Amino acid sequence: MEDEAVAPRRTVRRPRPSTAERRAEILRAAARTFAAKGYRTGSLADVAEQVGMTHAGVLHHFGSKEQLLVAVLEHRDREDVRDLEGQHIPGGLELFRHLVRTARANTRRRGIVQGYSVLVGESVTAEHPARDWVTHRFTVLRGEIADAVQALDARVPRDAAERAASAVIGVMDGLQVQWLLDDDAVDLPDATAFAIEAVLAATLAGAAAPRPLGDVPDA
Repeated sequence: MEDEAVAPRRTVRRPRPSTAERRAEILRAAARTFAAKGYRTGSLADVAEQVGMTHAGVLHHFGSKEQLLVAVLEHRDREDVRDLEGQHIPGGLELFRHLVRTARANTRRRGIVQGYSVLVGESVTAEHPARDWVTHRFTVLRGEIADAVQALDARVPRDAAERAASAVIGVMDGLQVQWLLDDDAVDLPDATAFAIEAVLAATLAGAAAPRPLGDVPDA
């Protein structure tokens, strides 16, 4: 009896992922890489290896390492509000509680915080590719925090609310740098909550707020 002819196997090709799916894979891989190795040490080659691409393939989707970091940070911001109503940063007192929760979450993603701090520091240089993104982020965040201050007390003047917003952002970013350098010396969420409450207390008290420094003369 002759052997039956064996039909040749047909190779089933898996559909190629869409551009959006590819970008999402790269973002997740970049977030893992930066979180584990830090922004400076984590390379595009590390990211590419995780998604089965070349270094050039990653650059095709994001253009540069800085642009990839910006996309990771934007993804982080979306994830931070994913479970909130309207998937948007809240208003009023809840906004400030959200900022403290974000500081607590940041202690679990050190590499992303490091990348953000590096990006913000470098963005002050002329023609940095992330300068516009960082400037826009601060503008939007100042407005949202100022709105939240005035939601607590509508009598607070807008300039005072915006001054408070600038102080909150500055303190949060500065505390992150201190924490990155010495996390034993800085309890990030606790120090963040303390600073925010101090800024809010002084702003809401207005003219009645104590002024230990008085009027500081020019040097």
